[in-house]
Amino acid sequence: MRIGTTSYIIPADILTNVRWLAGRVQDVEIVIFQCDELGTDLPDAECVAELIRIAAEHDVTYTIHLPLNLRLVEDERSVTTALRVIQATRDLKPSGYVVHLDGNAEPGSEQLKSWVAQSGTCLYRLGEAAGGLDLLCVENLDGQSPAMLDAVLERTPVSCCIDVGHLWKQGVDPLPCLDAWLPRCRVVHLHGVDGTDHKALSSTSDDTLDPVIEQLVNGFDGVVTLEIFNERDLEQSLAAFQRSIRRVSGQGSSRHQP
Repeated sequence: MRIGTTSYIIPADILTNVRWLAGRVQDVEIVIFQCDELGTDLPDAECVAELIRIAAEHDVTYTIHLPLNLRLVEDERSVTTALRVIQATRDLKPSGYVVHLDGNAEPGSEQLKSWVAQSGTCLYRLGEAAGGLDLLCVENLDGQSPAMLDAVLERTPVSCCIDVGHLWKQGVDPLPCLDAWLPRCRVVHLHGVDGTDHKALSSTSDDTLDPVIEQLVNGFDGVVTLEIFNERDLEQSLAAFQRSIRRVSGQGSSRHQP
């Protein structure tokens, strides 16, 4: 596993954050919260070149989180914007592009079948731009049934991003989801849930966290992103993650620390 966090830990721009994080984490999720059709706020060529240099010097990799303001299933302009983001960041050779698919539907419904078909059309276009459908990591959202991600993975050869914090927030046991999704997973998001999500992982009890970490240690070699957004939460999350690693590794098995 490569352990990472977001590009918004200190109150500064993406490049300043990556410089600060280099040596502290192994992967940085480049989070682009908002973006318009013109590519406003995207990293420019100079920024990308510096990110590439930092990656080579510090053995840092990147994942790209597509903008949160997109409605990819419903809005052609959002697809155009996503394509701009992919084009602007392809030279970073990201481990994956995290994708939110908007919309909701009941499991087994005709509406779900239609949503999956529309999603597939969008994903094939993004996958072509990214260099492969497997680089698209469709994330389970806290406002959607996990069955919606199941349906996408069944019909489209994309990867997934398993957001464990979203499952905890929904009251869904993440272990069956990890069993089902890890073979197709490039990125796992971990964050605590304490009323709201994206809290320090230290807010999660050992009994809740350890089975997840054990499953990751046993069956995952991708990126684990501690998806939080300030320095204090990062320090506490890294410490909680390593404590959990030590606990599950001390149970007499031949597991190895990431």
